[in-house]
Amino acid sequence: MHEARVLVVDDSAAMRALFSDILDDVRDVRVVGTAASAAEAREKIDTLKPNVLTLDVEMPGMSGIEFLEEIMESRPMPVVMLSGLTQSGTEVSLKAYELGAVECFPKPLKATPDQFAKTVGKLGKIVLAAANSNLRSKPRAKATSDAAPFKWNGHVAAFSASMGGIDALSILLANWPVNCPPTVICLQAEQPLIETFIARLDTDCKCSVRALKDGAQLVQGVVHVTADQGSHVVFEAGTPPRLRLLAREPIDGVRPSANLLFGTLARAGTPAAAAVLSGLGEDGAKGLKMMRDVGADTFVQDPSTAMVAEAPAASFAAGGAKSQLSLDDLGAALLSACSQD
Repeated sequence: MHEARVLVVDDSAAMRALFSDILDDVRDVRVVGTAASAAEAREKIDTLKPNVLTLDVEMPGMSGIEFLEEIMESRPMPVVMLSGLTQSGTEVSLKAYELGAVECFPKPLKATPDQFAKTVGKLGKIVLAAANSNLRSKPRAKATSDAAPFKWNGHVAAFSASMGGIDALSILLANWPVNCPPTVICLQAEQPLIETFIARLDTDCKCSVRALKDGAQLVQGVVHVTADQGSHVVFEAGTPPRLRLLAREPIDGVRPSANLLFGTLARAGTPAAAAVLSGLGEDGAKGLKMMRDVGADTFVQDPSTAMVAEAPAASFAAGGAKSQLSLDDLGAALLSACSQD
C-alpha cells in the first residue's frame, strides 16, 4: 500500500483546515496542498501531483460534480467527494459514483461532538483506500434483453459490499433477471445514501429492489438491501424463508455484519450462492468460508478489478471462495449457481 498524497478542495477555509488537520494525523496520509476552487485545484494538480483528491460538491464557479466529470475525462484519479446527506445531496452522490468517484463522504455539518468525531475518524482510512483503489476503466454495464430465460433452482443469493460497492452493485444488478433468485445484500454505506440508491435500483433494474424490513420474505424477483445501519440482518429458515433484523452491538466493528448474515445462511443449510464485492476490511471473510464449508457456491470480486480490494482479497485468502471473478463473470456465475440449467 502506497502513501496517500491528498489535495483538499473546498471553498470553505475552515473546512480546508479541518480536513487537512484530520488527514495529516493519519499514518501514510499526507496533505500536499489545498484549493478553494476548481480553477485553483486544476493548477495544483499539475504542480503538486496528488494521487487522491477530496472534493467538495458545493463550490463557486464550477461545481464539484462538474469538476469531477472533467477530472475523469482528462486526468482520471481517485476522488472522495464531500457532500451533505440531504435528499438532494444523496442524488448528487449517486451521480458522483456514476462519474467514477471512489467514495462519497458525508460532511458532518449538524453533528454532535461525538457524532462528529466518529464520522471524521473514518476519513483518513477512506482516503488511504482511495489512493490505493482501482479506478473503473470501462463504462457501466447496460442491461441486456437477449439473455436466456432464468429458471430458478431454489438457491438464495447473498452479497456483501462496502466502499466501492455502490458502483459494483449497479453493474452486477443491471442484468439481474425480473424473476431473479431471492437475493439479500449487506451494504455498508450511510443510510440516507442507501435509501436513495435502493430507489434508483428499483427504477433501473428489471427485478424489484427493496429496503430490507424485519420479517421480509425471501421470494423470487425481489432483492433486499440492508438500509438500517443500526441493526444486523440474519437468515431464518422456513417456507418461505425470512430475514430478521437484530438490534445488537457491532461485530468486529461492523453493523450490519456480513459475517453474521453468511453464518446464519451456512448454519441453516439452505442452498445458496454468495459473493463478497468491493469493500474495506475483512467483513464477510469468515462467513463466506462457513458457507463454502457447507457446500455453497462462493465467489469474490477479483481484487485486481474491485475498486477497493481489501474485502474480496481477505475473503479469498481465508479460503472463503473458489473463484475470483470480474463483475460480468461474477454475475453470470451467481445466476448459474441459482439456475436449473
